[in-house]
Amino acid sequence: MYATVMDQYGSSDVLRLAEFPDPEQRPGWVEVDLAASALNWHDVLVRQGVYKSPLPHVPGADGCGRRRDSDEKVMIVPSLFWGDRPAAPGPKWEILGDYRPGTYAERVSVPEKCLVPPPHGWSIAESAALPLVGLTTYRALFSRGRLRSGESLLVLGASGGIATMAIRLADAVGARVVVTSDDPEKIASAIDLGAAEGTSHTGDGWIANARAMTTGRQGFDVVLDPVGRWSESIACLRPGGRCVVLGSSASPTATLETRPFYFGQYELIGTTMGSLADMRGLMALIDRSMVDPPVIDRVFPLAEAGEAHRYLESGQAFGKVVLDHR
Repeated sequence: MYATVMDQYGSSDVLRLAEFPDPEQRPGWVEVDLAASALNWHDVLVRQGVYKSPLPHVPGADGCGRRRDSDEKVMIVPSLFWGDRPAAPGPKWEILGDYRPGTYAERVSVPEKCLVPPPHGWSIAESAALPLVGLTTYRALFSRGRLRSGESLLVLGASGGIATMAIRLADAVGARVVVTSDDPEKIASAIDLGAAEGTSHTGDGWIANARAMTTGRQGFDVVLDPVGRWSESIACLRPGGRCVVLGSSASPTATLETRPFYFGQYELIGTTMGSLADMRGLMALIDRSMVDPPVIDRVFPLAEAGEAHRYLESGQAFGKVVLDHR
């Protein structure tokens, strides 16, 4: 089969379209002919060698296509071997595309339980873009962050896949969403999606500006931090609020003042991509509340995966970047 292959770690230039061995057949696994896959920042880290993927390697976690055994249209759930505890994954957990060939390919093999039908009426590209970002965001907001109707949510960022999906899902349950961005056009686009307001996240006054968008300036019930700005995120919370952390692109380390943290009764909650149970919760919410599909910014041919990575890393995208395999 043909796939986007990396023979070494590095820049987007290491990605090339080439022949790659067909998936290994094994009991309980199903091969899927892929029509589309979606990019995630996780794929960039794989390409850079952060996860020490075996080489040569096919990256990619998200995908949509048809089962080879039944021709059913399915989405790939990239959370493999989660384990038995809902609170956290077990030691065998991995993300598809980390240590076994991923979805930037004509075909992929996954455990049968990691296949789900896409929401009714969604396109191939929209379905391919949902699983990783949808599952990650659902777990962050609801399984871990316990966001409820009537609460306020601050999302650091306004344009990435996590931010745009967070707006969709939080709005669906009746939460009030505020976003941050340095780009007024991206804030405006986020408001069009369902956010109530937005503010810049630079300068000494941005935290006060954000808190001013809450009742009595008390702060937010939940802050979703996909970049690792812990101290600023916690400063945006109301007393007893929850900060949910799922990334570290702004900084790999964080420093907190201890006394204000415990006197504020804050919660600092770590999370990552979720379980199959979280996926079932996400699909039920989409069906129950008729959640709109992920925002698709651009679609590239599979052969141009390197260019798609360059575009993703440029920060220009609003929403998801997708590869078309057809």
